Amino acid sequence: MNKVLTPPGQSSTVVPMIIIGILFFIFGFVTWLNGALIPFLQIVCELNEFQALLVTFAFYIAYTVMALPMSFLLNVIGYKKGMLAGLLIMAVGALLFIPAAQSAWYPLFLLALFTLGTGLTILQTATNPYIVCIGPHESAAMRISIMGLVNKSAGIIVPMVFAVLVLSDIEQFSAEALALLSDAERQLQLAELSARLVLPYIYMTLALLVLAVFIWFAPLPELPQQKGAEEGSKGYVKAALAYPQLILGVVALFCYVGVEVIAGDTIGLYGSQLGVPHFGVLTSYTMSFMVLGYILGVLLIPRYLSQSRALQISACAGILFSVGVLLGATDSTLLSSILFGWLGIPLVPDTVLFVALLGLANALVWPAIWPLALAGLGKLTATGSAMLIMGIAGGAVLPLTYGYLAERSGNSQLAYWLLLPCYLFILFYAFKGHKLRSW
Repeated sequence: MNKVLTPPGQSSTVVPMIIIGILFFIFGFVTWLNGALIPFLQIVCELNEFQALLVTFAFYIAYTVMALPMSFLLNVIGYKKGMLAGLLIMAVGALLFIPAAQSAWYPLFLLALFTLGTGLTILQTATNPYIVCIGPHESAAMRISIMGLVNKSAGIIVPMVFAVLVLSDIEQFSAEALALLSDAERQLQLAELSARLVLPYIYMTLALLVLAVFIWFAPLPELPQQKGAEEGSKGYVKAALAYPQLILGVVALFCYVGVEVIAGDTIGLYGSQLGVPHFGVLTSYTMSFMVLGYILGVLLIPRYLSQSRALQISACAGILFSVGVLLGATDSTLLSSILFGWLGIPLVPDTVLFVALLGLANALVWPAIWPLALAGLGKLTATGSAMLIMGIAGGAVLPLTYGYLAERSGNSQLAYWLLLPCYLFILFYAFKGHKLRSW
């Protein structure tokens, strides 16, 4: 699986990397839209914090439910057609947002998010092992870092676009302002706000369909597929369970995706509670730090940093920044003035800044875990990839757990203690877990 795969007549992996990079931009655009969507839907559908974070649950639980079925589908139709199928499913999910916005019915929003997550599941299951296997194994984290750079660049852009198209004059829809209106006037205002989603999701649907046509004609080579599909899926899963570096990698990814989504998708809610006026774009702060981390990954891996060493440093940084979130001041902008003051970027409370800095700690975790977990799997790579994709369920479970803790305690800052055990497990995997080859 370490052989460099190129299409006939093509001497490098540049073209496949560019094509997959476009897909990773789409991943980022759809995924990190949730950070701005959560406080928006909290207003439109009149939700509490726990209910609003069902957005992340509906989106990320699709990875757990659909990952293994999608891996078996890939072994039947191949990776390229799998990418095409994923884009078409995502287009259906984007279309569902239109009636959801017109009706402002929260369950329909959740169904649309689940459908988008399902399409992303097959795309992620296909593209992540593709990037690992398309070049030398020792530089896989560097290639994934490039993809992450593209992905998180979309994460910077999308909250800003969403703010311009949807969140303009959002102050007039605050709970205090709406409380002054009659029921009929409030419902009219909320319907007007919800309708702002229609046009952006029409554009998204069209973009996904155009990209599907592009992928159909793109010169992408196929990866080796698992043979003997007639033996059944249980045989593949049972065989994969014998690899501790994979199973522990799934748990590490569960923890990582959970803390990544908490850092990216709760920062807007947290900022709004602290009175940050530009809370709709706070996800961009987290994504900006992630982009910085990916740039460091591209520059340093594997020349100066091994994949395991990058993971160790990331876990330690995550623990440090988590403590900063818990202990940071909610009424001081000293740290952000030091970092951003000279750039003219709006300042945020110190504790919110530490949430954003988690993006820097998180950046190299995904790129490092994938090659470490897939090492030595051979023909079980597709199944191993699907099991790793199932770890994305952390993005469904942990943010919802955070929301429950915040709602129950009445203290969103204190609820961030949930980050610490996650980073501690990632630290264990970085030092010990990825080296295990037998139970």
